Amino acid sequence: MPRKQKPSDDDNLEFPLDTPAEASSNEPTLDLEASEPDDIFEMKPDSGHVDDMFSEWFLDYASYVILERAVPHANDGLKPVQRRILHSMRELEDGRYNKVANVIGNTMKYHPHGDASIGDAMVQLGQKELLIDMQGNWGNTLTGDSAAAARYIEARLSKFALEVVFNPKTTNWLASYDGRNKEPETQPVKFPLLLAQGAEGIAVGLSCKILPHNFIELLEGCISFLRKETPEIVPDFPTGGIADVSEYNNGKRGGRVKCRARIEARKKNILAITELPFSKTTTSLIDSIIAANEKGKIKIQRVEDNTADQVEILVYLPTGVDAETAEQALYAFTDCEVSISTNICVIENEKPHFYSAQDLLYLATEKTRELLKLELEIELAELEEKWHFSSLEKIFIEKRIYRRIEDEETWEAVIETVNVGLKPFKKLFKREITRDDILRLLEIKIKRISKFDAIRADEQIKGLEDAIATTQRYLKQLTKYTIRWFKELIKKYGNGRERKTELASFKKVVAHEVVIANETLFVDRKEGFAGIGMKKDEAVCKCSSLSDLITINQEGKLIVSKVSSKAFFGKNILHIDVFNRAEPNALTYCMVYRDGRTGPTVAKHFTIGGVTRDKEYDLTKGKPGSRVFYISCYPTEGGNPDAIKVNLKPAPRLRKTEEEVLFSELAVRGRGTGGNVITKNPVRNVVRMTKAAREEAEKAH
Repeated sequence: MPRKQKPSDDDNLEFPLDTPAEASSNEPTLDLEASEPDDIFEMKPDSGHVDDMFSEWFLDYASYVILERAVPHANDGLKPVQRRILHSMRELEDGRYNKVANVIGNTMKYHPHGDASIGDAMVQLGQKELLIDMQGNWGNTLTGDSAAAARYIEARLSKFALEVVFNPKTTNWLASYDGRNKEPETQPVKFPLLLAQGAEGIAVGLSCKILPHNFIELLEGCISFLRKETPEIVPDFPTGGIADVSEYNNGKRGGRVKCRARIEARKKNILAITELPFSKTTTSLIDSIIAANEKGKIKIQRVEDNTADQVEILVYLPTGVDAETAEQALYAFTDCEVSISTNICVIENEKPHFYSAQDLLYLATEKTRELLKLELEIELAELEEKWHFSSLEKIFIEKRIYRRIEDEETWEAVIETVNVGLKPFKKLFKREITRDDILRLLEIKIKRISKFDAIRADEQIKGLEDAIATTQRYLKQLTKYTIRWFKELIKKYGNGRERKTELASFKKVVAHEVVIANETLFVDRKEGFAGIGMKKDEAVCKCSSLSDLITINQEGKLIVSKVSSKAFFGKNILHIDVFNRAEPNALTYCMVYRDGRTGPTVAKHFTIGGVTRDKEYDLTKGKPGSRVFYISCYPTEGGNPDAIKVNLKPAPRLRKTEEEVLFSELAVRGRGTGGNVITKNPVRNVVRMTKAAREEAEKAH
C-alpha cells in the first residue's frame, strides 16, 4: 500500500532574505530583538495533517480488506484467495494429482500473502467436496481434525470445476500484484457457487455469513427463474441434522436458522447422536455436554465418541432418567441446538451489497445465461471463420488459382493475382476477403494441395454449416438452452447430492422444565432464609440450579427470586415452593389475612400472574400490622379449592364462635384483589376442614 511521505520540519523553515555579511555559514541567523518570542519558540503539532493521514489510510485498509480478502464476489462466488488457488490449479492441470505444496507455491505468484493463508483456504475449499478432487488426509469436518501437511496431500480440479468454472475466452484478465503474470478478475462460473458452498468472512466494519444450500435444489431454482417462477430455497448443511428455517427470512440480514443434532434413543438409558448441527464438530459438541453435566443442568453417566465415517456419539443416562426429557435437556443446555444468523453480503461493481438468497440465485442464473450466450457467440464466430477459410481453400485449390502466381516476380503481385482470382467468388462469402486471408492461403504447402480431397472438403464444409445452424438456433432459444444446461448438470453431477438436512419446526425448549432437579431446597422459616446450601435446616423440595423460588411470609409479602445457596426472603415464611415462570397461573392460592392490627379478617382467592424477580409484592392491603392466618395453593386445572373454618376468640355477647369459608364459592381474581370480608371479630385461628366436613359444608350451603 503506498504511503505518503510526511513533510519534514526543515521544509517549513523560512530564512530572511537580507542576512548580515558576516553570517556566511550554513546556519541561518535570527534577529531575536526584531522577533516576538512567542513566534519563535511556540511548538504547534500538525494534528490536522495526522488526522487526514489516519482517516485516508484507514479507509484504504478497510476497502482493501473488504474487496480483496473477506467478502466474496457476486459474479463467481469466490474470495480472491480462492479464485487464485483455482486459477493456479488450472494452470497446473494435466489430469494428474499435484502436491498441495506445489499448488501453494504456484499460487503465491498471484496472492500477496504467506503460504499458510493459501493452504488453509485450499483445505477449506477442498472440504466442501465440490471443486477439488482430494487425495490424502484432508482432515475431518465431523471431528474437527486438521489436514496433514501440504507436502503430504494432493489435489486436482474436479470434473465439475473444469466444466463449470473455467473458460479463458470469456474471462477478463488483470495483471497480478507484481505485474509479471495475468490473473482473472472473476472466474466465468456458470453455477450458483456461492449459495452451494456458503461463505463466512469478517472485514473492517463488515461481515458476511452465507449458509450452504442444496446442489440440486439450487439448479432447480435456476430453472424456475428461467420459467418465470419464483423458487423458495432454504439451507442444506453437509453435516445433516435438523433445521428450523421459519425465521430464515430468505437469508437477509436479521434472519436466522435453528439447527439441531439428530438424536435417537437406543435402549432405555442410551441416546445416540448420529448427525451434527451445522458449524459444530464432535469434539465441541461433547465438550458442551460435559460442561452442562458439570454445572448440573443435565445428568449423564458418560459419553462415548465412536465417530468414523459417520457420526456416532453415545450418551449414557443414569437409572431413572427419562430419555425424552434428557433429549430435550441436551437441546436446551448444550450445542445440540444452535442458532445461526445470516448476512448475505457480496461484492458487485466494486462495492459491497446486501442481498437475499433469492436475489443471489437470480443473479447467478442471469450470469450463467449471459456466459452461455457469450460462449455461443464466440463458438459461432469461430465456426464461421472455419467455414470461411475452408471455402476459400476449396476454391483456391479447385480453381487452381495457386498456378497463376508462378509467373509473378514480386510479393505484392502474387497477392494481387490471388485477389483477382477470388473476385468472381466473393459473393459466396459472408464477409469480405482480407489480405490476411490471402496470406493464409499462400502458406498452404504443396503436399497438402496435392492430396486435396474435394469430397472430404465438401463434407467438412457441410458439417460446419450444420454446426453454425445449430449454434444460431441455440442463440435464438437461449432460455431453453440454459434450462437444458442446468438439467444436464443435475443429471451428470446430482447423484449423491440429495438433501441431507431435514426441515422441521421446533418448539422452544423451556430450560427450567428440562433441567435436572438434583438440588434440595432448604428453609429456615422463622429467620426467613432459604437456599440449597442450608443442609441443616428444613428440606422443602427438589429443585435445580435454574429454578425460581416463590415465598409468602406472615406479613403477606410475596417475593420471587432465583435459587441460590442462601438468601433472605423475610421472617416467618409461611409458603415456599418452586415457581414456574412460564405458567405463573398454573396454581391458584387460598389465603386468609387480617387487614391491619384491628381490621377485619379477609378471605382471598387469587392467582399470582406475571412477576418481576426480586421485587416485593403485598398480598394484603399493605396496612401496618397485617397478618396472614392461612395460605395454601392447588392446581388451577383439575384442582379442588380448600374449605376452612375460622375460629373466633371468645367475647361477651358473641353468639357465633366460628365461620366456614368455601373458596370454591369465591371468584378467582388477581393477586392485587382485596378479598372478601369474613368477620370483624378477633380470630383465634384458622384450620382446614377435613374432606368429610367439607362435603357436609358444601351440602349445607
